[in-house]
Amino acid sequence: MDVQIWTYILVGISFSIYIGIAIWSKASSTKDFYVAGGGVSPLANGMATAADWMSAASFISMAGLISFMGYDGAVYLMGWTGGYVLLALLLAPYLRKFGKFTVPDFIGDRYYSRTARLVAVICALIVSFTYVAGQMRGVGVVFSRFLEVDVNTGVIIGMIIVLFYAVLGGMKGITYTQVAQYCVLIFAFTVPAIFISIQMTGNPIPQLGFGSTVNDGSGMYLLDKLDGLQSELGFDKYTDGSKSMIDVFAMTLALMVGTAGLPHVIVRFFTVKRVRDARKSAGLALLFIGILYTMAPAVSVFAKTNLIETVSNQPYEDMPQWFSNWEQTGLLKHEDKNGDGLIQYVANKEENELTIDNDIMVLANPEIAQLPNWVIALVAAGGLAAALSTAAGLLLVISSSVSHDLIKKMIKPDISDKGELWIARLSATVAVVVAGYFGINPPGFVAAVVALAFGLAAASFFPAIMLGIFYKKMNKEGAITGMIVGLLLMLFYMLKFKFGIFDGGKEAVAGLESKWWFGISPEGFGSVAMVVNFIVSLVVNKFTKEPPEDVQEIVEHIRIPSGAGEASGH
Repeated sequence: MDVQIWTYILVGISFSIYIGIAIWSKASSTKDFYVAGGGVSPLANGMATAADWMSAASFISMAGLISFMGYDGAVYLMGWTGGYVLLALLLAPYLRKFGKFTVPDFIGDRYYSRTARLVAVICALIVSFTYVAGQMRGVGVVFSRFLEVDVNTGVIIGMIIVLFYAVLGGMKGITYTQVAQYCVLIFAFTVPAIFISIQMTGNPIPQLGFGSTVNDGSGMYLLDKLDGLQSELGFDKYTDGSKSMIDVFAMTLALMVGTAGLPHVIVRFFTVKRVRDARKSAGLALLFIGILYTMAPAVSVFAKTNLIETVSNQPYEDMPQWFSNWEQTGLLKHEDKNGDGLIQYVANKEENELTIDNDIMVLANPEIAQLPNWVIALVAAGGLAAALSTAAGLLLVISSSVSHDLIKKMIKPDISDKGELWIARLSATVAVVVAGYFGINPPGFVAAVVALAFGLAAASFFPAIMLGIFYKKMNKEGAITGMIVGLLLMLFYMLKFKFGIFDGGKEAVAGLESKWWFGISPEGFGSVAMVVNFIVSLVVNKFTKEPPEDVQEIVEHIRIPSGAGEASGH
């Protein structure tokens, strides 16, 4: 069978499972809709958290990013996994003990302020909509290549599927759907990696094959071979880094605290029964995420080596079918500048004839390596599972921010449970439509979606949550001022250095690197904005009134170690 038929079969089976789970786990109350009834096991929650976290960016884009960044791409691996250590140690157990449904709920109650809640809702909506637009576009790209439909049609199909199980099942449906999606995406990422590792190095474990010798009898290590191939084409060695130490540190820290501050990740720890289960969930999530994240560097090296050997200085007319398939998507482009019929893939921009989108590396990798058609189709199913799982989690954050934090807590406190559930489903429906619109008509900033989302989460949520847990005298004036200053500073820096808004537009961005503050890139500036948030919060706090005694007592209570709260499940 050809790739398209295999794709229809595997995607059809996986989608049927997701829809079946949504029907089985239909939410019947707001507690079911927001936190899955609070009764999810640590194992299931760990798998669901991993699926929620490993979006299209992790499955499709990350290995492709590392393929072209080489050593510098390690910051994403360190930052995105390190964030779960922070979550497990500093946030998850305490937030679970506080017992609220959402991050704005925690901030609104902890800082006894409608204004604080509103600022948190705005931050949650900005981060979530920014993130989800990229997921929907990822769904469209996968559909356009493997099901041979228009990208926009692919986005609409994805909208319908997500709408069904997110609106029907809420967090309960999403949680058990994400368990299935984790199984699909990790299997889809692992199988081709094992195949190619055996093919290139003879080692069936990709993480070890990454550091093994190639099995061509030369005795050369795979990384040395890739370094040589890169050097021949004028690129920097794959194992050499070009980023400054301070930028590496800032980016890693920003990604770590951004991870720990993302609302769709944090809300997962409200779904377990006990405080200790929240800590277990975070540890298991890190383990499940680590399986893919330790494999990603290997997949990057396999893909880049195979790509160079397949296309560099080869006749264009002899290119295999996968090349023309990806050309049709517009994500791979060849321009024969010197008319010799050969593909010149070189570092010199004037002579280079091949343009490759980072996002195709994982999806095209099995095709480049000439693996069986069912493996190629499996990767498509995995990419869709990754994008849809994160999209569903983000849509729930948007839905709960509107129905619970705005309507229930601020506009209409006397609304019935049934009415709140109806509004939650309606707001999820509207959110899906808006997300689909941005997927079909992506705004200019979608390329920077990850950096923007993580930077905003680091600059706004993380300090407010940390101080709210560990400093009982932190008041509403300090927290609100800190969040607003951190958010605005991050937005200003992103607009200035990522989009050139104040310096001549996008065309001028490349020339602004020398003007970065402290030599820190926009992707890493979230760490600076976070520090500013902390300082502003503490300074304002010093000159304003202490929080009420009852609030300080709540903070003392949530920091009490295991014992007092566990018997009651709080």
